[in-house]
Amino acid sequence: MRARIYAPLASAVTLPLLLAGCSGSSAPDDKAVAAPPVRLVAYDGCDALLDGLRRATAERVGPFGLGVPEPYGPLARADGETAIPKGAVPGPSPADAGRSATAPQHSGTNSHEAGADEPDLVKTDGRRIVALARGRLQVIDPATRRVAHTLALPGGDGYQAASTNARLLLSGDRALVLTPRLPMVMYDGIRPRGGVEDAPRPGPPRPQTILTLVDLSGAPKVIGSMTSDTVYVDARMTGSVARVVVRSTPRIDFPAPSRDPRSQQDAERKATERNREIVRKAPLDAWLPAFTVGEGSAAKTYRAPCEQVSRPAAYTGTSMLSVLTLDLSRGLGDPSPVGIAADGETVYGNGSSLYVTGTPPSLVGLPRKGIGPQPQHTDIHMFDVRGPGRPRYAASGSVPGTLLNQYALSEHGGNLRVATTTTEPPKPGTQPPDPQSPATQAPATQAPSTQSTLYVLGRNGPRLDQVGRVDGLGKGERIYSVRFIGATAYVVTFRQVDPLYVLDLKDPRRPRVTGELKINGYSAYLHPTADGKILGIGRDADAAGRTTGLLASLFDVGGTPRRVASYRLPGAASASDFEPHAFLYWPSTGLTVVPVSRPEAGTSEALALKVTGSGISKVGTVRHGDGSGADSVQRSLVVGDTLWTFSDAGARATDAATLADRAWLPFAQR
Repeated sequence: MRARIYAPLASAVTLPLLLAGCSGSSAPDDKAVAAPPVRLVAYDGCDALLDGLRRATAERVGPFGLGVPEPYGPLARADGETAIPKGAVPGPSPADAGRSATAPQHSGTNSHEAGADEPDLVKTDGRRIVALARGRLQVIDPATRRVAHTLALPGGDGYQAASTNARLLLSGDRALVLTPRLPMVMYDGIRPRGGVEDAPRPGPPRPQTILTLVDLSGAPKVIGSMTSDTVYVDARMTGSVARVVVRSTPRIDFPAPSRDPRSQQDAERKATERNREIVRKAPLDAWLPAFTVGEGSAAKTYRAPCEQVSRPAAYTGTSMLSVLTLDLSRGLGDPSPVGIAADGETVYGNGSSLYVTGTPPSLVGLPRKGIGPQPQHTDIHMFDVRGPGRPRYAASGSVPGTLLNQYALSEHGGNLRVATTTTEPPKPGTQPPDPQSPATQAPATQAPSTQSTLYVLGRNGPRLDQVGRVDGLGKGERIYSVRFIGATAYVVTFRQVDPLYVLDLKDPRRPRVTGELKINGYSAYLHPTADGKILGIGRDADAAGRTTGLLASLFDVGGTPRRVASYRLPGAASASDFEPHAFLYWPSTGLTVVPVSRPEAGTSEALALKVTGSGISKVGTVRHGDGSGADSVQRSLVVGDTLWTFSDAGARATDAATLADRAWLPFAQR
């Protein structure tokens, strides 16, 4: 198989990318620790591409095919915030830039980076509010406080309702709705009766991603659509240009093996060889997803050109990661797909760079008998997205461990900072604990061997090489939240208490821990306040580490970190723990709103707090109790002097200062 290699020969697979290693700060003469080398390899043509994909898939196929069905939907994630100077707070989303001066002040989507807007359930430009609920696009006029328009969205036909996972981007008078169509059920592995080996495999439709472009200049109308048999991962938008990341598995139908128990082992061996032969004859289109724009006779289908598909140099994945480019101002046309024969789980972008990370397929799944766990690592691929066209591959790297979410990534000063947690495999000769043994009740001896590390990667041609690191964070614990603000990082780990680490990254070659604070509980989301402090939203816990309810903490990080204020709500939890888009902070007044639920009380509401430089106090709560069962508050935003809260049942307008009720807008069902 012939391929073009982006990296020079000095970075061949046999030459490892070295990671300097020691506890604490990093230095050029630190002890070297080998890490997997990573760079992307491009194919010379379609023949080489097809040969490589067939070989990789044939190696992994089994009696039931690839054995890993498409997931039901996007991975649960806690998407993050931006790296900003101390004392600053996130501004309006990029979609708000250039809006009319007559639009009132308003909050934007709580996005990771100010230069890269993120899809969400609700968007506003101050003149209108656009929300996704009950399978419809709901357009609200905040001035008159009424639902001005609704538009039904695609869904049904054996799939879950579109409102379940649909997300929204807004640019001027156009909205892009990203809708994962997810099968209601999946093939359960039941084999056909009667020993028929070549019977077709029953099952539901494959997952799909539907992109719908809507014109909002008048009554909303669909002006473009795109459909693909892919799973939606994430998207970012700068100006009117959106980059959409999806993944797919090969479209190959494998017959089920015989069900006869007398010769099951032999039947599965034959089925495996038969499936390998099927893979060797599969066409290239089985791996390259099709993106169909429009419908009927006017529909056009696009695929990534062979020269725009690459793979990690060390392996070829069986799944395909695709990055699409769509300019909302020009409508939906050729999405200019770029493909990587690898998996992708986490997306981070800042407007000029787009990073996609994933775990190599060889590390997925449980260890086989006689084979110990493989070292964990995360591959990172960087793309230059400063232009309006296809993303340009820039560099790749790899770090030991796994990421919590996109908060664990931050580009600053030309370097990428990455925070990971590593679970060390057991030492040779050790056996896993017996679940029936009383010894398993001793947490001190059975705790997983984990620690967290912050890496600084610098671009070296087509490689992201380590230039510094700090390790030994939270030994025996894992990361629960990360926040990068300029040249400072805040990392929270947890097992029984919450160590909040403060790290100085001014010298990327010698990052160092400058402070540590231990308190009960943990912060799952960290947010900068207007006066330079850090607000944490998470869970309170007792001395044994058992969580007891919601906890909001205000940290002074100007010197030695200390908690200056806290607010507790026993028995409650907030979706902000895992979904930062659900968090609202309005810097001019300190108004902070998070959705909370109390399962024991059977209540769900929006909790409004006032955060000052020295305290956290409760303003009140907002409920959507319409009795429909869809009244859990999911999002909130501010337009002028009005706080808007949203559930699947409707939107409520309240006074942003007093929470006095102003209007209830029920959402129509599809």
